[in-house]
Amino acid sequence: MADGTQLDVLGVPVTDMTMDEALALMEGIIRSPDRHARSIFFVNAHTLNVAWEDAEYRTLLGRADHVFGDGTGVRWAVRALHGQRIRDNVNGTDLVPLLFATRAHRGYRYYLLGNTEERIGRAAAYAERTFSGWEQVGHHHGYLDGMDQAEVVETINASNADMLLVAMGNPKQEQWIDRWKSELRVPLCMGIGGLFDYWSGDLTRAPAWMRKVGYEWAHLLMRQPHKARRYLVGNPQFLLRVAQARVLGAGGEA
Repeated sequence: MADGTQLDVLGVPVTDMTMDEALALMEGIIRSPDRHARSIFFVNAHTLNVAWEDAEYRTLLGRADHVFGDGTGVRWAVRALHGQRIRDNVNGTDLVPLLFATRAHRGYRYYLLGNTEERIGRAAAYAERTFSGWEQVGHHHGYLDGMDQAEVVETINASNADMLLVAMGNPKQEQWIDRWKSELRVPLCMGIGGLFDYWSGDLTRAPAWMRKVGYEWAHLLMRQPHKARRYLVGNPQFLLRVAQARVLGAGGEA
């Protein structure tokens, strides 16, 4: 199971792999006999902006087993900071369905955690219809404040899931996985952001041509105008931080 090269991007170690290598790595984790939780996170320009401003979150990302780079911003950053092309756009929105499609009928089980109670129900129903050859062993909404979270972890462990998909947004989903990682008995735990919004039908993917040229963010902005600041302010801010890091001669961190 290849571990991949790690490239420092604004203080966060990003694993440089192809999609196929990432799929093989994930299946290797799922098949781990010890059942210890391993974490996989995905970072884009916005996530790295948050990590730049929050040293504790940046350190948390560094504790993950693997962090993959998602989107044009990460590609530009790797080229600027390391003088090379990142090998693939390993984003969770594409990677997770590929894992379901290519590793079906092998007896693997999954659990969904995140979003509202109503939306997670729709996302779970979509996953059951779409990803045959996997067993869905449970789902739970992501509004856990005020709840006995240890009890939620016990429920997840009791499901005997091989993979836990957590969608609470950044940085909450990574914080939750990091907090409970030592107690989870699910080999593969991933923070997958807005994936359940697609599965529930609340969001649609950008056309393939937009994704290919790196402008999926523009499609998301049209669908989610409340995130305008994230893109219109955050993207230039990210590029400025990459330029600053390049001057420092390292991946860079605040």
